[in-house]
Amino acid sequence: MHARYRVPLGITAVGAAGLLYSAGFEARSFRLRRVTIPVLPAGMRPLRVLQVSDIHMVSGQRKKQRWLRSLAGLRPDFVINTGDNLSDTEGVPEVLDSLGPLMEFPGAYVFGSNDYYGPKLRNPALYLLEKVQGRHGLNGNAPAVGVIHNPWEDLRAGFDAAGWLNLTNTRGTLKIEGVSVELTGLDDPHIKRDRYAQVAGGPSGAADFSMGVVHAPYLRVLDAYTADDYPLILAGHTHGGQLRVPFYGALVTNCDLDTDRAKGLSTHTAEGRTSYLHVSAGCGTNRYTPFRFACPPEATLLTLVGRE
Repeated sequence: MHARYRVPLGITAVGAAGLLYSAGFEARSFRLRRVTIPVLPAGMRPLRVLQVSDIHMVSGQRKKQRWLRSLAGLRPDFVINTGDNLSDTEGVPEVLDSLGPLMEFPGAYVFGSNDYYGPKLRNPALYLLEKVQGRHGLNGNAPAVGVIHNPWEDLRAGFDAAGWLNLTNTRGTLKIEGVSVELTGLDDPHIKRDRYAQVAGGPSGAADFSMGVVHAPYLRVLDAYTADDYPLILAGHTHGGQLRVPFYGALVTNCDLDTDRAKGLSTHTAEGRTSYLHVSAGCGTNRYTPFRFACPPEATLLTLVGRE
C-alpha cells in the first residue's frame, strides 16, 4: 500500500471502530449509579429513589427492556420518571411492559418532547453549532407542522392506571410508610410547555420533604425551583452529553445548562439559595443517533439522607 493512503485509511478504521463500539457495545452497556444526597430533615429515615429517564424506547430493544424490568429488584421507596420514554410510535406497549414491575412501587412522572413528538433524522454537528449560536435544540419552539405525534395519551393512561402521579405543571404527594413526599413538576421546558406560575410558591410545608421534577434542566426552571427553596431537583434530557471526550467531558447539553453539570449530582444557586440538582444521563438515545461514548446508559438509585 502506498504510504499516502495509510493515514486516511487508518483514521477511517479508527472512526469505524469507534462507531461500532459506541453503538454496538456502550449504548447497550446498561448500568446503575448510586448517589447519596444529604437533603432530608434531621431525624428523618433515609429514602431510596430510583430515577429512570430518557428511555427512548424503540420497538424490539429486548436487552433494554429486560434491564428495566430487573430494576424492580432494587425495591426503591418510590420511582421518578423524568421523561422521553419514546423514540418509536409503536413503543408504548413495550415501555409499559418494561416499567411494569417498577409500577408496583409508588411513583411519579413528567414528559419530555420525545414523548409528544417522534424523532427525526438530524445532523449531530448541529448541536455544536446551536451551542455556539446560543440556541438549544428546538430553541423553545414546538416542532414544525408535519412532525409525527406520538401516542403519549396511551402512555399517560398506563402510568395513571398504575397509580403514578402525573406531575405535568402540578403538584402531588406520595405517602410512603408514614412519610409524605411533596412533588412539584413541570411539563417540558425544551418545547416551552412549562408553566411555573401554576406551581409557584415553594413547598407547602404540609409534607415531610419536597422536591422539584422536570425533564429538561433549563436555567429558568432551576432558578425558579431554587428561589422557591426546593432542596432537590431531578431532571434528565441531556443524555450526559451522549458523546463525551475522555478527560474533558460533555461538549453539549441540548439546553442552556453548562456542560460541567451535564450529568450527575451538582448544586444550583439562585437568589441566595442553593439546591441540589441531579441530572440523569438516561438509558437511551434518539433512534437515529444510537451512539454513546464515555457515557454509558444508566438509571440512578438516589439515597436521600438527613442533612449534615
